[in-house]
Amino acid sequence: MKAAYLESALRVRTRDVPEPHPGPGEVLVRVQSVGVCASDVHYYEHGRIGRYVVREPLILGHEPAGEIVEVGPGVTTRAVGNRVSIEPGVPCRTCAHCRAGDYNLCSDVVFMATPPVHGAFVEYAAHPADFTYPIPAHVSMDEAALIEPLSVGLFAARRGRARLGDRAVILGAGPIGLMTLLALRSQGVPDVTLVDVEPFRLAKANKLGAADAVDARSEDVGITRAGQFDLVFETAGNPVTLTQTTRLARRGGRVVLVGMTADALTPIDTNEVVDKALDVAGVFRYANTWPVAVDLLTRGLVDLKPLVTAHFDLKDAGHALEAARTRKDTHVKVMVRP
Repeated sequence: MKAAYLESALRVRTRDVPEPHPGPGEVLVRVQSVGVCASDVHYYEHGRIGRYVVREPLILGHEPAGEIVEVGPGVTTRAVGNRVSIEPGVPCRTCAHCRAGDYNLCSDVVFMATPPVHGAFVEYAAHPADFTYPIPAHVSMDEAALIEPLSVGLFAARRGRARLGDRAVILGAGPIGLMTLLALRSQGVPDVTLVDVEPFRLAKANKLGAADAVDARSEDVGITRAGQFDLVFETAGNPVTLTQTTRLARRGGRVVLVGMTADALTPIDTNEVVDKALDVAGVFRYANTWPVAVDLLTRGLVDLKPLVTAHFDLKDAGHALEAARTRKDTHVKVMVRP
């Protein structure tokens, strides 16, 4: 089969590699759609994210969906022909975090496209059956692939204890910020403001139902809208927006940190956290979100199709990464179709 390898910074090459076979408890999926994530772009551009370093050629891509073409020994809950969304992180299932249901915190998780684990820019992928989720025929493969970033938004809403009547602001209108907007609206929180510096993405936020979209180039929301929000989400991973989080929150409000920065230490006003009695929560991936996301898509309660702005063949995976890296003025979600 074909697989697209990141061979060095800004260099991707397609190789011929052996097709995998499903082991016990696994299924073989013919991959039909994979979203390009910001983490893929970071590895492509810099070769590392924090402590995760690309030391040898790596297959990127961790937002896949496809069709099961073979089932391994012992698999009874999935069948050939099932259309599935793949949850890319497989935990150990036995540690204290896994047993408590917080499997996103498992220290032994095997996560696609996180060095040294290969990802889904491939034609076929073997994966544990219980981390594949059947999707109905009316849900497209692109939408099924985008359950992964939607899960981040759903988990962020959950961590922020989002509830009816909340007034929320999201700093950053990239894919995760927009997914958080959709997640909040699906949970009964329609009063959501998006803040960004890119007009194209602010326009997309408006089309997706944001109550307001603010251009941060012309307005410092940390000053003009200080203390106005019950819920503040930081999805940009930017020191400037991190500083704004506590200023935007009302007294007794909640701040949810989703984006990761390139800096080891970033500014946040802890005096304001104390004085306002703010709850501050971090979001690391997600847990137990796929069934909710599948249900939302099945019932038409979220529409992910407007987020998709480009498609590339597997042989052009490098061009897909480059488009996601450099064309934020025209792209939100770039998809690879093996």
